[in-house]
Parts: sequence; C-alpha cells; structure tokens
Amino acid sequence: MTRISVSILNADLTDLKGVAATVQRSGAEMLHYDVMDGCFVDNISFGLPVLQSLRRCTDLPLDVHLMIRDPLRFAERFADAGAQLLSFHVESESDPAETVREIHRCGLRAGIALSPDTPLERLCPYLHMLEPEDFVLLMTVEPGFGKQSFLYGVLPKIRALRSRMTAECLPLHIEVDGGINAETAVLCREAGADLLVSGSFLFRAPDVREAVRQLRGGEESFR
Repeated sequence: MTRISVSILNADLTDLKGVAATVQRSGAEMLHYDVMDGCFVDNISFGLPVLQSLRRCTDLPLDVHLMIRDPLRFAERFADAGAQLLSFHVESESDPAETVREIHRCGLRAGIALSPDTPLERLCPYLHMLEPEDFVLLMTVEPGFGKQSFLYGVLPKIRALRSRMTAECLPLHIEVDGGINAETAVLCREAGADLLVSGSFLFRAPDVREAVRQLRGGEESFR
C-alpha cells in the first residue's frame, strides 16, 4: 500500500490551519515537515514553534525530516513538539546509531535519510537497528530547496534497497522525497518505494484529492 506524505514547504504558510485541513480532506496519510538549519543545507526553514502550531491544527501524523547538522541534540525536542516520524541524515555530524536509539527512546518511528550521491553502503550498518514501520528516506533531489527536478539516477538505489530489505526480511518502508508527481510516482512505486513525499505537485493541482489518488496509482487511502 502506497502512503502519501504532503510537504508543506511550498504551501501557503499564511494559512497553516487551512493547509492542514486541505491535506486532511485529500486522503493523504501524513504531513511532511522539513527542518533546515542553514548549516547542513544552505537554507533555513521551520523550527519547533511552527511544528507546535501545526500539531494543534491537525491530528494527521507529522513526518519530520531533519536536515540539520546535529539531529541527536534535537530529537527529543522535536518529539515533544509533536513529531511522530523523525528522519535524519546519515551524512550529519551525529552518530547514526545513537540517533536511531534516541528517536526510539522518544517513542517515534525512526528514518535514516540519504542524499542522492550517498551510497547505500553508508546506511547498511544501521538497517538492522530500525524497527518494523521505520523507514529509509531516499532524497530524489538535492536536500535544501523545494521545486527541484526529480533525479532519475536515484531509481537504481531504490531498487537495490528494496531488494536488500526483501532478502533480509526487513519490514521497513522506503520514503522518497523530491520532484514527486504523477509520472515520477509511478517509477518510484515500481522501484519499491511505498511512502511518497509530494508538495508542489499537490498544491498546484485543481483537485488535491484526485492528485493524491494519482500518486497512489488509483489505490484507495491507507486511512
């Protein structure tokens, strides 16, 4: 079953409550929240206060993606602010094993993110630390900015990761983020991704619910 996480990065942030309501009506399963610190990536986005406000606007799960230098330091604070899924980059300065353990200690689903040029081998030592329903987030654009074009070179990485998960009986999800629209969603699903992050495509669509259905390939909502 394909799940959809709607990124608010390029949504109308003057109406956060309205954005949350639109996503709720769309049938998408969760809201995706990008955190950038201006150090790990060359951009600054949202922090803890906005997440706390968003948490009060919706009961949808909040899928928080930390593109920050030291995610271990902030994991508990984002958990307290309302995150339910929390992903961090293996390329960050935090120890990946310690960070996964801290996210689990906070009672959240853990995700390990990889930038497009990072080989899967960087991830392999930590795969077996992930619990059922945890996930790997493969970036299909360079992290840091929205509205980028999909990087087709990531598709073999999705296939290889899904093959490894299947061979090792790992009940994990593969999330993809960046340039996801009706066409690229098909390629990602076929490669083995089952959690798709989309923002610009959905918020530009005349019918957001129909756009979500297209991303799923016509499947019904997970919730």
